[in-house]
Amino acid sequence: MVDDFEAPFPGLLPDRFRESAKPGSVLLRLETTRSREGALDGTWWPRSRDVGAELPGLVTALTEHLGPVTRIGLDADAWDDIPARLVVDGRSVHIDWYPVGDDTVIITRGDRDHFVLLVIPPQASLDAAHAAMARAVEAGGTDSARRILIATGISSEPSGESF
Repeated sequence: MVDDFEAPFPGLLPDRFRESAKPGSVLLRLETTRSREGALDGTWWPRSRDVGAELPGLVTALTEHLGPVTRIGLDADAWDDIPARLVVDGRSVHIDWYPVGDDTVIITRGDRDHFVLLVIPPQASLDAAHAAMARAVEAGGTDSARRILIATGISSEPSGESF
């Protein structure tokens, strides 16, 4: 029910993001301090499970804010046909995959600078995705990706042909 998702998180996601966030969106909370408090650094709402179609847009968007992305870590069970690497904007990006089931993607810049993004399944409703995005980017948030998806009523189980 839509009202269930609106009430707990009023005002946490600015209107401009609520209006533009749709599958394919990347929402980041990037801190300029080394401590980067909080369990997650942002969210990503891919349109499908197709890594080759989805990752180039994510890498391009993140490169604008973070600089060159060198590696991406994915949950092997959540994606179709994961390649060992992709070339995005002329740069090679190594893809690591493990059966971790943690509803995140780990972005690496340089050797050890990691950013963790909640992955919102493509089939999520608009209101549930907005609620999950708001929770994921709360400053100092401690909820895990799985907990956020459960709290906002989003299933990470496949439904039909997408997530």
